[in-house]
Amino acid sequence: MNGKKGSHSIEINIPCSVTKVKQHESSKGEREGEGGGFSLKAWVWNVWEFAREDSNRVKFSLKVGLAVLLVSLLILFRAPYEVFGTNIIWSILTVAIMFEYTVGATFNRGFNRALGSLLAGILAISVAQVALSSGRVAEPIIIGFSIFIIGTITSFMKLWPSLVPYEYGFRVVLFTYCLIVVSGYRLSMGNPMRTAMDRLYSIAIGGFVAVLVNVLVCPIWAGEQLHKELVNNFNSVADSLEECVRKYLEDDGSVHPEFSKTVMDEFPDEPAYRKCKNTLNSSAKLEALAVSAKWEPPHGRFRHFFYPWSEYVKVAAVLRYCAYEVMALHGVLHSEIQAPYNLRITFQSEIRDATSHAAELVRSLGKDISHMKRSTRTSLLMKLHSSTERLQRAIDVHSYLLTSPSEPPDTNTYSKPLTRLSLTLSNTFSDVTSQLADLDSSNSLEKNSSQQLNQSTQQQQTEPNNYHELMRKQSRRQHYSWPPRQVDAFEEEGSAGDFLPRMKALESTAALSLANFTSLLIEFVARLDHLVEAVDELSKLAKF
Repeated sequence: MNGKKGSHSIEINIPCSVTKVKQHESSKGEREGEGGGFSLKAWVWNVWEFAREDSNRVKFSLKVGLAVLLVSLLILFRAPYEVFGTNIIWSILTVAIMFEYTVGATFNRGFNRALGSLLAGILAISVAQVALSSGRVAEPIIIGFSIFIIGTITSFMKLWPSLVPYEYGFRVVLFTYCLIVVSGYRLSMGNPMRTAMDRLYSIAIGGFVAVLVNVLVCPIWAGEQLHKELVNNFNSVADSLEECVRKYLEDDGSVHPEFSKTVMDEFPDEPAYRKCKNTLNSSAKLEALAVSAKWEPPHGRFRHFFYPWSEYVKVAAVLRYCAYEVMALHGVLHSEIQAPYNLRITFQSEIRDATSHAAELVRSLGKDISHMKRSTRTSLLMKLHSSTERLQRAIDVHSYLLTSPSEPPDTNTYSKPLTRLSLTLSNTFSDVTSQLADLDSSNSLEKNSSQQLNQSTQQQQTEPNNYHELMRKQSRRQHYSWPPRQVDAFEEEGSAGDFLPRMKALESTAALSLANFTSLLIEFVARLDHLVEAVDELSKLAKF
């Protein structure tokens, strides 16, 4: 609806102009080049931007290269190669498989690797001894049957819900057992004990090098990553809330994204929205970081044992619970049915106050977690609740603006009426009311004389036609409207007397969009109480 003050139209128009979006896409296409072919310069620039975004990516890559180089020296030099032989290849394989991005994940993977290799070695030695004592004919049968049983059991157990975290350990048991048994049968001339011990030594060397390099050379702690990720999520939710409310109050209906852009969630001019969307999708990442952090020893700012990493996951879950409301507000912002612009700016003072205080509280909670300290938030909560109550009262006092564009009720019964709201929709229906008044006066003159009857008849024909002509001119300014019907459709269905109630009903439906927006904002404020409680519990257990 193009509802600016001074407008004489009551048509509910939802503009679909995509000028800004097209300009952004055209400028983006110019930057990428028109050829569409491979560009070495563009590729190098993308790699540089990817590395600069997170320097830990470069550190991790260099550490993996260093660890592989160290275990490769055991092959490149003759002395260690004569001791371990070709089994030293297992050291390189262990480093490549075991080396993870964070220290905690490396410890977790190393534990699964060590336990799986040890269990597989014990099983391989036991089965090999039984096969050797059974004779040359029964030996391959026993080995083949044992491989089938081990493969079946490990594949079934790794699907068990409580054993999913140890899925990698079951994989290690399977391939280590198979390689030891089969290669020991063919290459070690019936001596599986020596084969198993040599490979276990090689695996131990590879695991030791991986842990040593990951811990001593620029360590990347999962606990620090979890801590920073949670703080960034707080800031993302606060930024997205302010961005959404600002665009809702400033949008006068001149720009509206394409429906395809809305479905694909492509909003290039809303970076905070994408950050908030990433917050909603960060559940698996935060849970994985929390699991890895439990394997890490005390370090940095987290210097006591049994640090409550699981509480970080709980706080993140409550934060996502609040972020859902921000995404709902974003959905109202880009919905097809919009409240008039003059109606939105009428409540902008109360909406802005509630939004600013809510965002300030969210940032304060994230700051407390970032600095690992406990601060009093009584004043912030009082300001937030006070601004929210003012918004609720404004909606309650002037609820008639959200239901029907009729005369405002008597506001003398309220203690602090907001008088500026009473004139919100007066400009919208002033001309329609005057035309209908003239129409009624002409009908009353019809009873006096036939001459006045003719004049009134001409007036009835000219004035509605002038009115509908004005509506048609106004509709040409926009591409689409809700509902997608022109004024002529109402002319065909009924008389001019039925036109105004229909348009009032459509106007009321669009005005309810503002009620939906404000109710979602109030619900967001209500959910912040749960977020404050979760942060307080975290600060208590973590001893901020």
